[in-house]
Amino acid sequence: MVRFNRRNFIKSTLLTSLVGNASLVSGEEKLDSQALHIPCGKIGELKISRLLLGGNLLTHFTHSRDLKYVYNLCANYNTPQKIVETMQLAEKHGINTLVVHTVPQIMKLLEEYRYKKGGRIQWIICPTAYPDADFDLYKSQVKQLVDMGTDAIYLWGVTADRLVKENKIPWIKKCFELVKEYNLPSGIGAHDLDVVRVCLKENIIPDFFIKTFHHHNYPTAPRKEQLIEPYSEIPGYWCRDPEETVQVMQDVPVPWIAFKVMAAGAIPPTDAFPYAFSNGADFVLAGMFDFEIEEDVRIVNEALQRVDRKRKWVG
Repeated sequence: MVRFNRRNFIKSTLLTSLVGNASLVSGEEKLDSQALHIPCGKIGELKISRLLLGGNLLTHFTHSRDLKYVYNLCANYNTPQKIVETMQLAEKHGINTLVVHTVPQIMKLLEEYRYKKGGRIQWIICPTAYPDADFDLYKSQVKQLVDMGTDAIYLWGVTADRLVKENKIPWIKKCFELVKEYNLPSGIGAHDLDVVRVCLKENIIPDFFIKTFHHHNYPTAPRKEQLIEPYSEIPGYWCRDPEETVQVMQDVPVPWIAFKVMAAGAIPPTDAFPYAFSNGADFVLAGMFDFEIEEDVRIVNEALQRVDRKRKWVG
């Protein structure tokens, strides 16, 4: 997600060289104001930092609306070397988990980073094959992810949205159960809140949900007449009903990773992160360029110190 309009690119880039080390702390442990840390929660047996590194900028899938040049800009900036540097910088600041979808060149890079360069960042990855079209292909993607050492797998939100819309609910359960056969945390992604509603109704309880969440208090937020589909790139929103999302997620008994919290760059992190945590999200997934990581970690720390929420922490 692209946020050049809210940061001073040159200043931030120069500051990258000044980044210091950070260590992990667990749970809601009190933060040391003199150091950068990120508290962690748990998904299954995985210890997960409250801020996760999003993969869209690494795969150059920028959600740049009608600004078509941004994709090429991102692709030219986030070279393989820069992606490695970004993951290293995330680790140094306590971000211990990356979320990404299956893109062949990124999968290869992740393996090289972990097994040849000693990278430690964990992977939560979603297959992109359509299970109802070719379940054998979907199974092969899951097996490939397991074999390469993926730490958790989830059903892609794009797929889950469609399966609910087409009333193909058994496929959601089938995908969830497939991952559980490998004894890995199995999640379900969603842009459409109906995915969560249906899963709860049908007693399909994943190990975690990855659900979009952001408010509509920004200049390019959708008008009421645009709220027809669950999400759309042109109006620039990915959470159609934030108030309803808060209400539904209140009773969800598993960890919730909130993503698109900045509406793909339209909401500054100083607003987006506190909003997500205060309204029930257990983790925030954010696309970050390398020069944004230090600042975003600081913002998350400050938000967690002041957070006032009704939903109990899950995980």
